[in-house]
Amino acid sequence: MKNILQSKIAYLLIFCGLYSCAQAQKVEESIKQKQVKSIISSLAADNMMGRKAGTEGEKKAAAFIAQEFTKAGLKPLPGFKNYDQKFTHQGLPMLNVLGVIPGKSKNKKTREEIVVFSAHYDHLGVRKGAKGDSIYNGADDDASGVTAVISLAHYFSKQGNNQRTLMFVAFTAEEIGLVGSTYFGKQLKKSQLAKIVAGINIEMVGKASKFGRKGAFITGYSYSNLGKILQENAQGTGFTFHPDPYKKYNLFQRSDNYALARHGIPAHTISSVDIANDKHYHQVSDEVNTLDIENLTDMIKAVALGVRSIVAGKDTPTRLKLK
Repeated sequence: MKNILQSKIAYLLIFCGLYSCAQAQKVEESIKQKQVKSIISSLAADNMMGRKAGTEGEKKAAAFIAQEFTKAGLKPLPGFKNYDQKFTHQGLPMLNVLGVIPGKSKNKKTREEIVVFSAHYDHLGVRKGAKGDSIYNGADDDASGVTAVISLAHYFSKQGNNQRTLMFVAFTAEEIGLVGSTYFGKQLKKSQLAKIVAGINIEMVGKASKFGRKGAFITGYSYSNLGKILQENAQGTGFTFHPDPYKKYNLFQRSDNYALARHGIPAHTISSVDIANDKHYHQVSDEVNTLDIENLTDMIKAVALGVRSIVAGKDTPTRLKLK
């Protein structure tokens, strides 16, 4: 009896190991550095004119993101004709870009539960009266995060096995006070908010963190067990997720995750920026050539693996109880 039990345990360990290895292999095959560089180079190009909310640059960036969502096979949200969530702020027309991959579970409750992946695509626009470079390209802030969201949309769409519904959101107007994400949150009914089981916001992940390459931090880490789930699923990748080391900056409340977190949803921001020392932050020098594209690609792969048990409906992060 003892030998039979030991054999079953050994088989289970081997199976789990093979499963993890297979998942890692799929990530390696699907998320390529060349594609990541192509996406971020397009978003942070000079012809996007700094992607300032309410400008032609914003519209052009939104159109590019929508094009990528189409390539990934995302569907518009129920009731939407396309990916645009339009609204007006201070008299200016603006839009968030939203797309979904419907859940595949046979269980209706699981199928209708939602995991949100988000990042803001707006930046600071063009510096008036400047000599030389005048465009705030916003490569790290936050073309890097949007690139991650687009890459994850392509990856999960290709896998086609998500049990929960996956929503991919590119927010506008973060730079002027979380306007786009706040509008998004206010449009959701209580019944819809209750179905969102996790919010994975991604911001400024184009460089190695203070923890080194293959490391990132999660804002509000202690508020839920989302970070622990990500780290457990990412074991063996060499990538590590850490608590936010910059608590004095209140990053948890200052990024788009907060639009969902304030409703009790375990929504956190993943980042790698050394915000205390980054000389390119909110400067015209924030360009693609300052980024570590290989590390960005590794980070996207780690997130894809880190959320797999949540996407599969096996893990549900604890709800937030903010003070």
